[in-house]
Amino acid sequence: MQRLYDFLRRHPTGVDSFWALLLLMLSALSIADGGSKGPTAVKIVAAFALCAVIALRRRAPEKMLLLAAAVGVGQVVTGASADVADFAMLVIVYTVASGGTRWASRFALIAGLLAPTIATLRWPEPHQSVPGEVIATVFVTVPFLLAWVLGDSMRTRRAYWAQLEERAERLEKDREQQSRMAVTAERARIARELHDVVAHNVSVMVVQADGAAYVLDSSPEQAKQALETISGTGRQALTEMRRLLGVLRTEEGSGEGGEYVPQPDVEQIGELVEQVRGAGMPVEFKVEGAPRPLPSGVELTAYRIVQEALTNTRKHGGPDVGASVQLTYFDDGLGLLVEDDGRGAQHELYESGGADGMGHGLIGMRERVGMVGGTLDAGPRPGGGFRISVLLPIKPGGR
Repeated sequence: MQRLYDFLRRHPTGVDSFWALLLLMLSALSIADGGSKGPTAVKIVAAFALCAVIALRRRAPEKMLLLAAAVGVGQVVTGASADVADFAMLVIVYTVASGGTRWASRFALIAGLLAPTIATLRWPEPHQSVPGEVIATVFVTVPFLLAWVLGDSMRTRRAYWAQLEERAERLEKDREQQSRMAVTAERARIARELHDVVAHNVSVMVVQADGAAYVLDSSPEQAKQALETISGTGRQALTEMRRLLGVLRTEEGSGEGGEYVPQPDVEQIGELVEQVRGAGMPVEFKVEGAPRPLPSGVELTAYRIVQEALTNTRKHGGPDVGASVQLTYFDDGLGLLVEDDGRGAQHELYESGGADGMGHGLIGMRERVGMVGGTLDAGPRPGGGFRISVLLPIKPGGR
């Protein structure tokens, strides 16, 4: 049954042609019985024309409406009264009312309301009173009005469903766009994390490896100490890499995420400074204000900013560079000040992602700070060196 229904929907003109042929047969029987007035030739031409209206109503509704109107006018002029084939006029009124052409719909409504009155005046009943003729005219007008109302309601329903489909498609596109944006943001976050982990730890390992190679023959103890630093730094890098990969692999709702180490926080900045000192770069570390618990996002941001700043100092500061890190606890935020006295790098290199064009530089720092609603000020120091000043709000409400 469903296949038959689908077949009929795929071939609307064939279905209409079947009904047109059936209407033509009924009209031929009516003409043969002499059930209507007027010239037979005119009635035959009208029957064929109105059956064509039925067959082609969905392919050319406006043209078929005009053809039906022309047939009606021809019947009035020649005196050929209404026949079975005139049922096509009800069908074409419904068809154009359910379509999207407004002028055709209005034309069909007006013609449908006037046609019964014109027919009553053209072919009056000889023995019927005036009230009876009025009642009969109204009775014949009602089907035309109902056909138009049914067609217009069908048009409204189709427009409503089309609007629902369009809205559903738009919502689907919005969901896809939001998903792509979420994926992009997550990729950027992971890229920042990987950059901070790899850039800092590998930089320390390279410096220590160079130092170990330099003093390997003259001072084996220093070379041994440098190799131990490389080993510890490598383990720390692997631990953080496992944490990032564990976050990616952990499925929602599983309890495996607790096996990985927590995110770095402000308390580990001291360990970070000690690690940098062990790599041979002097760093002063100072904390002002009363330390207190901070939001996890603020603590991670503070740690990564200090880590990135010290890494950039080691990469661009030149020989004998020193740095200072200062944490200040305010009532409504956490302040960071990282300075160095090296030769520094051009400000454009920080902005554009580093000397190789592949790093994050200040762009990554600004993204991190912006995510927690903080502010960042960075640039060369008067007299040499570079300075990075950050203010992170403790309470949410930033951007």
